[in-house]
Amino acid sequence: MNIRSYHKHYHLMLIPGVILLIIFHVVPMFGIAIAFQDFRIGRGITGSEWIGLENFQYLFQIHDSWTILYNTVYISVWKIAAHLVIPLVFAVLLNEVRIMAVKRWIQTVVYLPHFLSWVILAGVLIDMLSLTGIVNTFLKGMGVKPIMFLTSNSWFPAIIVGSDIWKEFGFAAIVYLAALAGINPALYEAAEMDGAGRIKQLWYITLPSLLPTTVLLATLSIGNILNAGFDQIFNMYNPVVYQSADIIDTYVYRVGLVQAQYGFAAAVGLLKSAIGFILIVISYRIAYKYAHYRIF
Repeated sequence: MNIRSYHKHYHLMLIPGVILLIIFHVVPMFGIAIAFQDFRIGRGITGSEWIGLENFQYLFQIHDSWTILYNTVYISVWKIAAHLVIPLVFAVLLNEVRIMAVKRWIQTVVYLPHFLSWVILAGVLIDMLSLTGIVNTFLKGMGVKPIMFLTSNSWFPAIIVGSDIWKEFGFAAIVYLAALAGINPALYEAAEMDGAGRIKQLWYITLPSLLPTTVLLATLSIGNILNAGFDQIFNMYNPVVYQSADIIDTYVYRVGLVQAQYGFAAAVGLLKSAIGFILIVISYRIAYKYAHYRIF
């Protein structure tokens, strides 16, 4: 059978996916023109005034742009660091559990939050952290003055990072658990015969075996440094904490859809996408160089 005719069926199977990709990802790219216009809905893209780079110039002139950039990078860096360390520690500790029933129960419990939307979890957290919530009730019982967590610019970033860790660390640990399963048991047997205890086996076998996976995940995380979590923050923040919680995505939503500054919002989103694309390319280059990871 001809190789081309053999693969023809697979190419035909790709057609529906390619059509959807073109409709929902390629065609909307023409909307980039809005970033260079004083866009008016009534006039449309073809009728709106072309203003060139004025939206981008205005972006770098206002104080809000530097605030949202700082908030985005600050929150995302803490999230990336936490998602590298905490799932690793959890996976190593869970791997040491020898009772399978207990191990599976723990895995089920920590995986569950990942499958809940931020709409649900935000409602739970807002209720827990309110002045009459369970956290402040406990603090009051301990003689501590109640804290307005969700209206405090000093507390809010920590709550965002902490709640994101709680939701995702169990699911993120799957990668490390898979890496642990791939370690040759003969290494532990040889170490045990040489008199190495559990701590030394962990230090000289487990952690070095997880290092390539950790380096790879850290490298690929560079591309997400401008993604601080729109769903989470949008469902939890309020105008009082804009100073510490407003990120690029929430700012684009508020300026574009709420204040109807479509051209300016499109310029902010386009600049973020361009920087994100550059970071992704850099991260994959680094991943290929140091971890021998590549997609193509």
